[in-house]
Amino acid sequence: MATNPTTKKPAADTAAEETVEAVAETAPARPASKAAPDPDVVGPALPAGLDPVAVTLAHHHSIDGTDYPPGAKLLVSPDYAHRLRGQGYATPA
Repeated sequence: MATNPTTKKPAADTAAEETVEAVAETAPARPASKAAPDPDVVGPALPAGLDPVAVTLAHHHSIDGTDYPPGAKLLVSPDYAHRLRGQGYATPA
């Protein structure tokens, strides 16, 4: 029976060769999100001639980098309100 002439390093040796620098790398910090502002129209721009629609969020949602908790009441465009309701983020009217 033939033997394999190549030699592999044991797993312990390769782990010992890792540098501390590679382990110490960290991901960049996530920018702090803004607090929810006064009720204003949020999300996509409101088309001309349409009135904003009030929605109540059913889940935590972030719009344009601003975090909104469940139960937050927002004014959004009618199209965006339809999308939020369809995706389950806003309670049905």
